[in-house]
Amino acid sequence: MSPGLATVTRGRLLFGGDYNPEQWPEETWQEDVRLMREAGVTSVTVGVFSWSRLEPRPGVFDFGWLDRVMDLLHAHGVGVVLATPTASPPPWLGRLHPDTLPVDEDGRTEFWGGRQHFSHSSAVYRRHAATVTEALAARYAGHPALTMWHINNEYCTYDHGDEAAARFRTWLKRRHGTLDALNTAWGTAFWSQGYGDWQEILPPRRTHYLKNPAQVLDFRRFTSDMLLECFTAERDIVRRHTPHLPVTTNFMPLFFGQDGWRWAEEEDVVSVDLYPDPRDPLGGQEGALVQDLTRSQAGGGPWMVMEQATGAVGWRDVDRPKPRGLDRLWSLQAVARGADAVCYFQWRQSRQGAEKFHSAMVGHAGPEGRVFQEVKRIGAALAALAPHVTGARVTADVAVLHDWHSWWAGTQQARPFDRADLPVVLRAWHRALWEAHLTTDFAHPEHDLSRYRLVVVPQLYLLTDTAVDNLLSYVHGGGTLVCGFLTGVADQDDRVRPGALDARLRALFGIRTLHAWWPLADGERVGCDGFDGTLWSEELEPDGTAEETVPYRGGELDGLPAVLGKGRAWYVSTLPVPEALRGLLAGIAADAGVRPVLDRVPPGVEAVRRGDLLFLLHHGRDPVTVDVPGTHRDLLTGETLTGRAELGRYGVRVLRAEPA
Repeated sequence: MSPGLATVTRGRLLFGGDYNPEQWPEETWQEDVRLMREAGVTSVTVGVFSWSRLEPRPGVFDFGWLDRVMDLLHAHGVGVVLATPTASPPPWLGRLHPDTLPVDEDGRTEFWGGRQHFSHSSAVYRRHAATVTEALAARYAGHPALTMWHINNEYCTYDHGDEAAARFRTWLKRRHGTLDALNTAWGTAFWSQGYGDWQEILPPRRTHYLKNPAQVLDFRRFTSDMLLECFTAERDIVRRHTPHLPVTTNFMPLFFGQDGWRWAEEEDVVSVDLYPDPRDPLGGQEGALVQDLTRSQAGGGPWMVMEQATGAVGWRDVDRPKPRGLDRLWSLQAVARGADAVCYFQWRQSRQGAEKFHSAMVGHAGPEGRVFQEVKRIGAALAALAPHVTGARVTADVAVLHDWHSWWAGTQQARPFDRADLPVVLRAWHRALWEAHLTTDFAHPEHDLSRYRLVVVPQLYLLTDTAVDNLLSYVHGGGTLVCGFLTGVADQDDRVRPGALDARLRALFGIRTLHAWWPLADGERVGCDGFDGTLWSEELEPDGTAEETVPYRGGELDGLPAVLGKGRAWYVSTLPVPEALRGLLAGIAADAGVRPVLDRVPPGVEAVRRGDLLFLLHHGRDPVTVDVPGTHRDLLTGETLTGRAELGRYGVRVLRAEPA
């Protein structure tokens, strides 16, 4: 069994962030470790963007500075997550080997001077990445500061160049076998695109008009797989030297470019970068969604916030800092939803470079600034919670289904309505469950769903036959299923299924025919019996077997079903306004035996359980009181509370039930 996060935490909650000492004179390092101890920092990530410092010339390594950093951190009780620096190759690699640089769909080369300027398909890049990884692993495998490996950083590159084209063809041969099979899968009879030789096949490059959507879908699959090959190659090197230490790489939140389910299977620790917008009134829900997804990718076990911001991030059009108390709230929200590590980008705010306006644990204001004082408060809270929460799991009776392949297929050009994008619908459905205090896992549509009382499918445009059969088996086994619009439209090759909705699903929901999709314009709504629908509507003809329906009212769809319920299966053909969607899903959940964490929770307060602890998180500024039956001890303050808990601005309570 691979080592997990518990081998690093050892009863603690990890707290720290990316540390880039190479940006600072060595006299600053002593102040850094002193402030780290003051803040309760237990772990830092080192070396993420240090390739040019570690290998200033090809094959010439300079480890002296890193030796001193590792020794210094160990002497002060700070563990090191050591990163391979391969996300940002040094300028000499691109100059000597231009084939290592990525090419966009217009044939333009992306040069050094930024970051992530590498071709995932380049054999030369992979060879040099392996060399520096091997050197790092050999040198530091036995260092007492080393606790975990972090491979690369935020894998996100695309490459449309010639070497990528050759690898794409090899990948396609493995997937499809023959050109005839590929032509069938891609539907190349359309627009005279039939291929007679493998050499004719290219990555999707600029075309006069619309690209072949099946080709684009396969290219996205290919790109995810090529990046994963880069990750596993470096992972296997460090594992060979340190089989007892876990390996991770950081996902970006709800990121489009990686098949997150497949990638998570290759990691020992699942970690994510989490940057909700402080200006967004639903920033807390965005965080909860990403946290639920990341926990689920980790198999329900502990996971890691690899990066978050203490304040501004430097890349938003309106880049606000976090108001006082919000950083603590969102950090403890991650713990509530299963994180055993809360870390930041970065420790000390850079004075130069592209991210000098990105906040840090020690900002430009220095240790006297408000930000560092709040960081110390967060470190103290995590230390207080660690003995009670580390390793505890979050349980859920509800699963939200998500699949990257479906997302990729659903974003094709020339679709009925761009605004009906999966993330928009996914966030709306998760928000409804979050506001109803129904804790959710995420799952792949082919996963075993039998342990969930309720499964919801906000939108899965593409469903494999295996996935459809899995949904039917789940319902026939006694589970309750709710599907949103544009689900089950296409098969694994983005081929529209006969009837525009899989026939098995139509029978499951009581639909005879889906006649047409009726997308709604910006600001347009469609009336339904008791609520308004937004974004989308569908012209459905029922087959008479549904026991419950909510009809459209007015307009072209008057009297036709907006919502159908047949036994334990429900189909929702529009996006109800938030309060209506919340009421619909909460009602179906209650009928399925799913109960909220607490009854009668004030608006803006989030209630979630982790293990035997109840977290109350207040996402507002005005004081509120929450009814909590029984007697509880607040692990953050030591108070004993009976029957009620008061929460101030961005307040958090972590309650453990006390004997009556």
